[in-house]
Amino acid sequence: MEKKNILAIDDEIHILELLRYNLETNGFTVFTAENVEDGMNILLKNKIEAILLDIMLPDVDGITALKNLKNSAYKEIPIILVSAKADEIDKIIGLELGADDYITKPFSVRELVTRVKVACRRKKETKIEDTNTIVYKNLEMDIFSHEVKIGDVFVELSFKEFELLKILLENKGRVLTRNILLDKIWGYDYEGETRTVDVHIRYLRGKFEKFGCGGWIETVRGIGYKFTKE
Repeated sequence: MEKKNILAIDDEIHILELLRYNLETNGFTVFTAENVEDGMNILLKNKIEAILLDIMLPDVDGITALKNLKNSAYKEIPIILVSAKADEIDKIIGLELGADDYITKPFSVRELVTRVKVACRRKKETKIEDTNTIVYKNLEMDIFSHEVKIGDVFVELSFKEFELLKILLENKGRVLTRNILLDKIWGYDYEGETRTVDVHIRYLRGKFEKFGCGGWIETVRGIGYKFTKE
């Protein structure tokens, strides 16, 4: 079986060594970089399946790097933010910009390895989806090209926003709990992380509101969310 390539970008050498050892022990090939510039050079030359990205870097901060990556040809590569900053605002900003996950230093190595495996699995599952289109009123979602249109206008969505919209559309009228959405999209049921779903829902609604259809996604208080069936 071909080993999956992981790129770790962190300016702390001992963290890179820790990541390399534990991920390689679990069957991954790991490329490391101490800054974003070196990381981009590795991306250009190798097929990378997931990126571990520190927020505090010497050349470009991780949030800016994340934003640039999610607006580039590498936008579908899962990115896990790794940071010593535990502030909720940093996590929210990262998730809103398209990060697939966020883990705080010091972290459990076992948990981090699990999250990397989940990120790679979700990427693989997305690749092998059957080609089809989901249509709702004037919204059209192309699963193959990962494009969404409302009327004749393309709506720019992050990878996770697209996946979230897809599962909501596939279950129109059905209430999906935050834990179900976490498990289906992020691939793990992690206590305390349901705010991840709330952040992505808010961002998705914000984009729909520009077209006057923010009400398509309904909140069922204390339970979760549903896409209106009307």
